[in-house]
Amino acid sequence: MKLLFSVLILSMFTTKPVWLTDFNKAQQQAAQNHKLILLNFSGSDWCGPCIRLKQEIFDADVFNSYASGHLLLVNADFPRLSKNQLSKEQTTQNEALADRFNKNGKFPLTILMDANGKVLKEWEGFPKESPDVFVEEIRALNAGS
Repeated sequence: MKLLFSVLILSMFTTKPVWLTDFNKAQQQAAQNHKLILLNFSGSDWCGPCIRLKQEIFDADVFNSYASGHLLLVNADFPRLSKNQLSKEQTTQNEALADRFNKNGKFPLTILMDANGKVLKEWEGFPKESPDVFVEEIRALNAGS
C-alpha cells in the first residue's frame, strides 16, 4: 500500500516535458540552457515501433523526470492519416530535418545531439532496453559533452 501511494505521489509531481516541433528554436534554447537535444522521427499514426517507443520509453516517469531538466525534445512526425496531417509549414520543416538527419527514412529514429547538431548517439528502431537503461545512456553521454 505504501509503495502504491508513493508511486501515485511521484507521478503527480513528475512533469512531462514539452515536445517541440521547431528544431531551430530547440537549438537556440539548448545553447542558452546548456542542454542536449533529443530528436525523434516518428510515424505517430502508422508506425508500430514508434507508438511503442512513445508509450514505453517517452511516457515513462524516469524518462520524463530526466528529460525535463536536461533535454530539449523535438518530434519530427510523419503521419499518414488525413485527419492527422500537419500544416504545410510543419511538413516542410520535418522533411528538411529528415534530409539532414534521416536520409534513409528510418522509423523510429531517435538522435541525441548537442546544440550545434553534433550527433552523440542514434537509436534505430525501438530501443531494446528499459526506460532506465535508455536514460542512463543519455546521462552518460550528457556528462561527457
